Amino acid sequence: MAAFIAQNLAPIMFGALVIFLLLGYPVAFALAANGLLFFFIAVELAPFAPANINLSWPLLQALPDRIYGTMSNEVLLAIPFFTFMGYILERSGMAEDLLDTIGQLFGPLRGGLAYAVIFVGALLAATTGVVAASVISMGLISLPIMLRYGYDRRLASGVIAASGTLAQIIPPSLVLIVMADQLGRSVGDMYEGAFLPGIILAGLYAGYVLLASLIDPKAAPGLPLEAVGFREPNGSRGVWQLGVLVLFSGLVGYYVLSQTNTKAGADFVILTICVGTVVALICALMNKVLGAKRIAISAVLTVLLVGGYVVLNNQGHENLALTLEMVIAGAVYALVVGIVERFTGLRLMSNMAQQTTFVMVPPLLLIFLVLGTIFIGLATPTEGGAMGALGSVILAAVKRRLDNNPNRFNFTIVRQATEATAKLSAFVLFILIGARVFSLTFYGVNGHVWVEHLLTSLPGGQVGFLIVVNILVFLLAFFLDFFELAFIVIPLLGPAAEKLGIDLIWFGVMMGVNMQTSFMHPPFGFALFFLRSVAPKVPYTDRLTGKRMEPVTTGQIYWGAIPFVVIQLIMVAIVVIFPGIVTHYKSAGPVVDPAAVQQKLDQLLVPGLGAPGSEPGGLPGLNFDEPPKIQ
Repeated sequence: MAAFIAQNLAPIMFGALVIFLLLGYPVAFALAANGLLFFFIAVELAPFAPANINLSWPLLQALPDRIYGTMSNEVLLAIPFFTFMGYILERSGMAEDLLDTIGQLFGPLRGGLAYAVIFVGALLAATTGVVAASVISMGLISLPIMLRYGYDRRLASGVIAASGTLAQIIPPSLVLIVMADQLGRSVGDMYEGAFLPGIILAGLYAGYVLLASLIDPKAAPGLPLEAVGFREPNGSRGVWQLGVLVLFSGLVGYYVLSQTNTKAGADFVILTICVGTVVALICALMNKVLGAKRIAISAVLTVLLVGGYVVLNNQGHENLALTLEMVIAGAVYALVVGIVERFTGLRLMSNMAQQTTFVMVPPLLLIFLVLGTIFIGLATPTEGGAMGALGSVILAAVKRRLDNNPNRFNFTIVRQATEATAKLSAFVLFILIGARVFSLTFYGVNGHVWVEHLLTSLPGGQVGFLIVVNILVFLLAFFLDFFELAFIVIPLLGPAAEKLGIDLIWFGVMMGVNMQTSFMHPPFGFALFFLRSVAPKVPYTDRLTGKRMEPVTTGQIYWGAIPFVVIQLIMVAIVVIFPGIVTHYKSAGPVVDPAAVQQKLDQLLVPGLGAPGSEPGGLPGLNFDEPPKIQ
């Protein structure tokens, strides 16, 4: 009996962990207790199965090193930075301004408020990477408006919860940081690989809203025209002016980036958006400050900028000249806007275009500080997170100054954001320490070999492995959140995937999309809990219309989430069937020609080191096809 237990200690240990978790013990302590308990059992049973158990009492001395190694992991340091940035954005009101303006922009469309929530959810995801901040912000701001104008409660709840979970897959996602760390891959590559699937998933959400609004128009009505603000003096909305500004800024961004060495990919898209944002901001600022009444000043400023560009270009300062090009483009556009308005009365810069530009700048600037610097290689993810955290504080302080509103940014907001960040960071670190204790014993009883043999022997090769693993993760997501899945399950699946020849970045993004369902699973999804905490629980009176409004029930939140869980599973299938939407990250890497390297090595000449058969004073040619010979 003892020999049987010793030879099968790995599956017994894994089963005991499942029992601990089902009994309701905290994950971090269940992992650590399970690891220590089975360490003692394994050491005592080692003589019965010396081939399977590689543990001894002195090995416990390795635990402190493993724990300190975890605490000194610089990659995981990005988690508190991104968390802090997300909470500052949520509490400073920038997310509220963004939702209000984009809601006004899309509002008159059928399903317009839902499209606005999805758009802002994707933008907040690319800014913060924190699900809780996104769901709570949109639940507090958008849900009352959607209920006021007659949106179906299930659709409204599902859209808000699902849009908040986009922070799981759109960089800078916290789960992608953990995934890259556990799989031993670059966080930058994981971010670049996940960028396109995140955008596609947001598009699928919008497609579902379109379908729902076509089938049942009453489920997602457009805003009445009297509820739409930022109108022109003649009563028009000024949307076409925004379209022209976006098109012009995008073309300038594409032109500027096409003159650099940046290849097509996520980094090209992010940097193009950032350049376009700067151009649009210059247009809006010059129009607001100078406008049609001061076109002479605008003309003089434009001429000075052009002169500076000519000087810089002639002196060989190409990078500075390229930067000045986008500034000149914005100034020229603002000048044209002023001239046209002055002499024809036609406004090419509407109130809607100007307001949208101003509210879009802070999140897009943070996206550049975080993703842009990571993609172009200027910063590591940890350094990008630090710049994002500092940038969010600076933007919140500037917003307080511009609005003259102390509630935008104060010590209380910083303290609350710091406390929330400390709690989440401690939660992650405790789970990781417990996982380190568990893995020390599990690897010592050859548990990783057992899991690898179990998964690689599945019928169907790679396809069978992917089907089983995705089903397993989907079922485990009913009971475990994404951190627990990433620290417990992914380290066991990664080696098997690598042995089967699966690209681990592709595998990590696929698991990230699948684990996203852990936030949406009724009844344990955290996004549903976040939304439940801010959704009205009792009947209330709408402050604008004075109507008596019914509450949002928990059942409506759960039923609203189900279609979006199905969409997330469809996205998993898309990633499996079309791996190129993830593996495009490889195209950004440098290409090395082995023949050219061999030729360079053959040409190496070191005086005094001749060899028979080589040129005088040179090294013999190197042959990489044969092992080295020691004479």
